[in-house]
Amino acid sequence: MTRTILDVHVLQTVPPSNLNRDDTGAPKTAVYGGVRRARVSSQAWKRATRNAFPALLDPSELGVRTKKVAEALAERIVLLDESLKQSEALALAAETMRAATGSKIEIPKRKSKDSETAEDELAPESSYLMFLSARQLEGLARLTVEGAKGTGDLKVLKDHLKTKEAKALARQYVDTRHSVDIALFGRMVADSTDLNVDAATQVAHAISVHAVDNESDYYTAVDDRNTESQAGAGMIGVVDFNSATLYRYAALDVDHLQRNLGEGLQENESAAQPTRRAVEAFLEGFITSLPTGKINTFGHNTLPDAVIVKLRTKRPISFVGAFEEPVITGDTGGFLQPACEKLARYVPEIESAYGAEDRSSTWVLRFGDDTRPLAALGTEKNLPGLVEAVGSVVADRLESGA
Repeated sequence: MTRTILDVHVLQTVPPSNLNRDDTGAPKTAVYGGVRRARVSSQAWKRATRNAFPALLDPSELGVRTKKVAEALAERIVLLDESLKQSEALALAAETMRAATGSKIEIPKRKSKDSETAEDELAPESSYLMFLSARQLEGLARLTVEGAKGTGDLKVLKDHLKTKEAKALARQYVDTRHSVDIALFGRMVADSTDLNVDAATQVAHAISVHAVDNESDYYTAVDDRNTESQAGAGMIGVVDFNSATLYRYAALDVDHLQRNLGEGLQENESAAQPTRRAVEAFLEGFITSLPTGKINTFGHNTLPDAVIVKLRTKRPISFVGAFEEPVITGDTGGFLQPACEKLARYVPEIESAYGAEDRSSTWVLRFGDDTRPLAALGTEKNLPGLVEAVGSVVADRLESGA
């Protein structure tokens, strides 16, 4: 049985910006091909992609990643049993989360003695970020309300959760009906590794196709109430930035994604539909998203210049090797055109060498003369057409068992 893997390749030019900072506040960089490149971490772009999902998917298909899992669960408990006080719901929620995940859910210690919030007023938290889907929280909320038997009594719930059936059900709620973002990007539960979810998606660090040197902007701010006799700035500072044409890459294992999601979550829904929705949301979210570091300072609101999506049946293939030798500017300046020319040569060469060519399963989104060399690599589509075409092929393959 062949696999279904999607490779997503993106060329995107960003103006002076600081999308993703290191510990000194400077834009992240990496050495590749012996020269310094601009870099945007995979974590930063995955976060940006997740932030795009609420506009692309129903809230029931998404999750929440937080230490405040007791608060998130308590909100749903109160909706099911309005007679409960918030403090009661929080205590019940914390107990259910302990039983379901094996994690410590405790009231955090105050960070300073001057804190105005007493410890007994704080909500219990996990010691690390936990990732739960909306459906998982809803199931745990029902289990909590049923286990407490309408009393709000913590002891009643504890006794219920000690039973073999309740324990198994709590674990089942956490380990099934994963949200799209959990299925795509994975989940780690440190105290119960059997609840871990392996990510269906690999996202590379975006790097510039050319050498980059970071620059610094020295700026000042004027005090509006200063008089003419009060010369000088009210504040001075420095912000680092660079500009780059980035190569971005992600690989999506569609079969793994379907295993993570499960089949046909709604009535009268085919087995492939949840996966198709997730694939389409990921494609649009990853392609159009943008990390927002220092965006109010630089306004770097660009969209990709070119996108190549390939369906593969064996293994993912990145084209970053096309840029191991850094791109230099063309006769009239700019990195995009020479980058497209290098990529257009590299793709057929590597695919021919490894017998991986298949133009019928390649889609290209591009605009402008600079990207014209990429047109021959596949079927040209605009963004809606690309998302629809890929989603349709994926659904057909899953439903046919190809």
